[in-house]
Amino acid sequence: MTVTRAEYCVIACAEAWRGDGEVLASPMGLIPALGARLARLTFAPDLLLTDGEATLVRPDGTPEGWLPYRRHLEFVTGGRRHVMMGASQIDRFGNQNISCIGDWERPKRQLLGVRGAPVNTLNNPTSYWIPRHSRRVFVEKVDMVCGVGYDHAGGARFHRVPRVVSDLGVFDFATPDHSMRLASLHPGVTVEEVREATSFDLAVPDDVPTTREPTAEELRLVREVLDPAGGRAREVS
Repeated sequence: MTVTRAEYCVIACAEAWRGDGEVLASPMGLIPALGARLARLTFAPDLLLTDGEATLVRPDGTPEGWLPYRRHLEFVTGGRRHVMMGASQIDRFGNQNISCIGDWERPKRQLLGVRGAPVNTLNNPTSYWIPRHSRRVFVEKVDMVCGVGYDHAGGARFHRVPRVVSDLGVFDFATPDHSMRLASLHPGVTVEEVREATSFDLAVPDDVPTTREPTAEELRLVREVLDPAGGRAREVS
């Protein structure tokens, strides 16, 4: 059975929550949301999902609990939430920018703003999903630090960037200086393609594995239960 690039991305996003236990998953974007729901249905049954307001939900969206704002803040500031955010820019140490492109005083482009990125990254694990891997996104140095990377975290107790997933592969920071490392390639992608699409020197192991294959049951869940309309293909062709 042919597995699409989008489905490999769903699997790679799901793996971000493996081993987390009972934490609140906060995926931003369709493919991260599919990944979180798939993880909950398979290898991460203790994962908590939310509707983004005040309700804990099952993978099908039906309510299973109440999450008042005061409890939500306890998750956020106590290391018990794992966010997967997007990034307009990300650099070698995991600093993320979603605020502006160019100099802060006279930016070329105004984006979302800093929003909750500093709180997310300093107080709970934060991964990233980037659907279009390019040199414009994977930059030598972000124009503004919104999400805090390893070189700015200052030993924050709950700071951790478990992984970055793009349409080309999976990246982590398992290096001595916590610089970005190529952890796996999606099938059909080469190391040279990733290097060409990245503005800084990645740490690349001698033997780069391939992003793991989904099981038959995982594929069934993605295609028949979680995303029967095929929205994932609109995010990653």
